[in-house]
Amino acid sequence: MKFALLLVPIIVLGQSPDPQLMTEIHRIRAIDNHSHPPRVVSAGERDDEFDALPCDPLEPTEPNTMTRPENPMYLAAWKALWGYAYSDASEAHVHELMATKERIRREQGDRYPAWVLDRLGIETEFANRVALGRGLAAPRFRWVPFDDALLFPLDNSGLAKQTPDRKFFFSREAALLVRYRTELGVSALPGTLREYLSQVVTPALDRQKQQGAVAIKFEAAYLRPLDFAPADGSEAAAIYERYLGKGVPPGREYAVLQNFLFHHIALEAGRLKLPVQLHTGAGCGGYFNLKGADPLLLEPVLNDATLRATTFVLLHGGAVAFTQSVPFLTMKPNVYADLSQQTWMLSPRKLSQVLRDWLEWYPEKVLFGTDLYPGSGAYDWEEIGWQTTETARQALGMALTSMMQDGEISRARAVEIARRVLRENALKLYGLGTAQR
Repeated sequence: MKFALLLVPIIVLGQSPDPQLMTEIHRIRAIDNHSHPPRVVSAGERDDEFDALPCDPLEPTEPNTMTRPENPMYLAAWKALWGYAYSDASEAHVHELMATKERIRREQGDRYPAWVLDRLGIETEFANRVALGRGLAAPRFRWVPFDDALLFPLDNSGLAKQTPDRKFFFSREAALLVRYRTELGVSALPGTLREYLSQVVTPALDRQKQQGAVAIKFEAAYLRPLDFAPADGSEAAAIYERYLGKGVPPGREYAVLQNFLFHHIALEAGRLKLPVQLHTGAGCGGYFNLKGADPLLLEPVLNDATLRATTFVLLHGGAVAFTQSVPFLTMKPNVYADLSQQTWMLSPRKLSQVLRDWLEWYPEKVLFGTDLYPGSGAYDWEEIGWQTTETARQALGMALTSMMQDGEISRARAVEIARRVLRENALKLYGLGTAQR
């Protein structure tokens, strides 16, 4: 009985973050490591560049509890963003809300995306898009382009047949590779792998850097497993030339070429000082191969001595199935992990448990991220951005409070860690510290 009585105060204290600490956390202007913000569009115009592999056209799946409209955090978002005066979501009140949103969009014009960031407490957002576009200008928005298309230069019809999702995704990748070639003035795929590297792959990366990219992104887990094994260059060249314009390459042979191309791109990214972001963990679509998105599959890459000059960022931190292995991977000097996706899939309480585990290992390797994306109506990217940002701040406060209560860290250290996670780690990683401090 005495043990139970002693335990109760600890449990009660752990239910809420320390108020003073939360005040400090809410003052921090965050750097969002991963997002898909929409550009400003005119009436009747559509933004089709917020993701290389958008989820909307896929066979629909049910949203989880945190992402459903009844989540009270969306009501809180309306109040914080738009001054919503009600405690319900009646049709009349939501209609009034939509009128307010539309009025502010018109008033702000091209400044509207930055206006939203101000309300979210985000200083800079890394926009993972095919291209930035209207209203998404630096320094508030920084570009992170997609480079999966460069991995698949051959006939992808065999891969596209694997699932309905991949049929759609590979059609998008084929179009993106044509776009990259066209921008470089390359009318057709070169006849040899050496020429493909020198005329398409490396110039595409150089061009992205010149156009302001701060990192590059792979969504490869939607297209194949993340087991990018070492590959022999001569064998890869023979496969490229054997099947270029000559039919569908067998899966095992094509994987060798993909592995070689990934290594080449990662090596070039290190030369250009562009961190490589990789989707890990859960993904959209009812056919997503979760096992193939395990970040542990990347160990051959992360342990490759020739790639130690390249920094890798495990987007989503293996959400939500593989989060426990991530802290060990961040032991490697060139590996970081972010919270994006977890910030909208998990409750603050659940996310705080993940965070505490990570922060007890390497708080210098943890990055804040929202993974905000275009929604619709009263549940659009602005509300998603508020929900994910507030979830991250609350979870961070809970994790740090529990560490303070257990005597692991001081209050000053808790504030320092909060600044690192929300801001300082990203500034250092991407070389933005001097410009934006």
